[in-house]
Amino acid sequence: MEERIKKKVPKITTDLRRDYIKVPEIIRKASGIVINGKRIRSFIFTTDIAIIMNNNADAIIAVYPFTPHPAVVNGITTVANMPVVAGVGGGLTHGPRSSNIALFAEAHGCISVVLNSPTPLSTISEVNGIVDIPIILTVVSEFTDIQEKLDAGVDIVNISGAANTANIVREVRQAFPELPIIATGGPTLESIQRTIEAGANAITYTPPSNGELFSKKMKKYRIEEEEKAEDSEHHA
Repeated sequence: MEERIKKKVPKITTDLRRDYIKVPEIIRKASGIVINGKRIRSFIFTTDIAIIMNNNADAIIAVYPFTPHPAVVNGITTVANMPVVAGVGGGLTHGPRSSNIALFAEAHGCISVVLNSPTPLSTISEVNGIVDIPIILTVVSEFTDIQEKLDAGVDIVNISGAANTANIVREVRQAFPELPIIATGGPTLESIQRTIEAGANAITYTPPSNGELFSKKMKKYRIEEEEKAEDSEHHA
């Protein structure tokens, strides 16, 4: 058998982009999901425009706790340099509004749309009849009837069960061996590893907030100023 040669991959990062957010390397162990020719292992969970422009995830998952709005979809797809999947409703928002926003998202280049757990089957069917991109359903509990959601038009599930996520992934994987599964990885490398081993094909990663990132940078600047002052005193 011919031995496969591992080639070194050249990496280039410009000076002003060195502080971008890196998703955990362990996510590369996931198989990934191929959506219309694009293989995606990592989704970064954010609607922050600055973070969307400065990360190395494979895709953006843009869902938020307000009613979906076309302006948000437009803003995110304008600045994103990687594929976007957009939330289009499921809780307060469903029916024609969800299907209209889903069509808007597709027209703006989103590769998939996300519906939340409470989405009525009628809304899933309506969105499925309107768009030609996959429908992702967020699953928050092991009590969700996955089969009825698939029958209505869901293509991918996104499992977000907090500390119970890996267990839910394992149950869903056993019941649906071929179903594409995205799942939240949790706060540690170990929790991400467990989620992948349970059967997740792709992982959503929640980045530090803008405030947390600024706090770290300001601390760095303060240390530099202090060292500069001490150096000046030393040479005085």
